[in-house]
Amino acid sequence: MPTSRSYHSYLIESLKDPQEAAAYLDAVLEECNYDELLLALRNVAEARLAMLDSSSTILNQEAIQNILSQSTNLNLPVLIQALNELGFKLSVIPVGDAA
Repeated sequence: MPTSRSYHSYLIESLKDPQEAAAYLDAVLEECNYDELLLALRNVAEARLAMLDSSSTILNQEAIQNILSQSTNLNLPVLIQALNELGFKLSVIPVGDAA
């Protein structure tokens, strides 16, 4: 039996770590590619869904499922809402800031 896992499985597992997920989303946002951003949001949402247990609220699960199914109309308010539902926030830093 093969011992390797698919890249997608590895990615989803690594995105369960909030720091990894934040770095992943940050890197994708810097690329300014709409399709890649949608995919990244779906990947983080999939990781978050995998972490939810039966004590999680139905509303949170539904919000995350909505992100997974979102394929159009990703504008700034929707992006901010999606990030909030996933436990992240959008921030702005000066270009070239080492911090």
